[in-house]
Amino acid sequence: MKGSPLTGSAQIVKDRILARRAELTAAERTLAEVLLKDYPVAGLQSVTRLAGAAGVSSPTVIRMARKLGFDGFTDLQNALREEAAAQIREPIARRAVWAAGTAEGHVLNQFAEAVANNLRQTLDRVDAATFDAVAALLADPARRVQIAGGRITRSNADYLFNHLQIIRPDVTLLSQSANVWPQYILDMGPDTVLVLFDIRRYEADLARLAGLAAERGAEVVLFTDQWGSPLSSGAAHVFNAHVEAPSSWDSTIAIMLLVEALIAEVQAARWDTAKDRIEALEQMFSATRLFRG
Repeated sequence: MKGSPLTGSAQIVKDRILARRAELTAAERTLAEVLLKDYPVAGLQSVTRLAGAAGVSSPTVIRMARKLGFDGFTDLQNALREEAAAQIREPIARRAVWAAGTAEGHVLNQFAEAVANNLRQTLDRVDAATFDAVAALLADPARRVQIAGGRITRSNADYLFNHLQIIRPDVTLLSQSANVWPQYILDMGPDTVLVLFDIRRYEADLARLAGLAAERGAEVVLFTDQWGSPLSSGAAHVFNAHVEAPSSWDSTIAIMLLVEALIAEVQAARWDTAKDRIEALEQMFSATRLFRG
């Protein structure tokens, strides 16, 4: 796949499949579903085994690889291996990848270029129907909302919580300690929306939380990176945001774009009641003299 570490412009295989799904034959669509179901691991097996798993011929696998813009199946596999390596790359190794690039200019401009590219690719990939469905869930007064983030994404979870709990009642930010999560899970059910944030290096505690919540009927909404957390397969709604930046750590600015847009939409949908809550809150701020103005 072409593209530099600075721009992150290489389109991942999953995106190529989704972008060209309408062009695929029936057999190729079946193959695509097998690849996406266990992505990217499914594509790392031999042509013969992948074809057998999908119930198609080996030539079908090769044709689809070429249709996706690769020279052949080996080229497609190399791209998947690069993605798999990127998913588990540690912070020091991430910095080495960026440092090895040939980017010029001040680091601020380099970072701005990377983030702008992340925003473009995220917006190109986001599904409007998914956005609308999640906004409706978060605005539904019959739904309780619980939110949790990981080591890096905890700030994203806190930001969403801070705004949603102003707009509507029954919003909970789960404790940072996974040891007390069972106490939250105990009250989860079909009326619960569990919002999770999980980007590489995907966290085992969040995976266990998602699994237990789903068993109790909760509807899971996931914010993840372009490769997709393992939680993606069990989530009802998934947002994939691009996160690469010239740093040892990933950028969550594209995730915040989606979060802030959802907050605005939920507030608009609940404005009749949200307005009263906001006014009451402002009166409390005034009474407590929390702010200077």
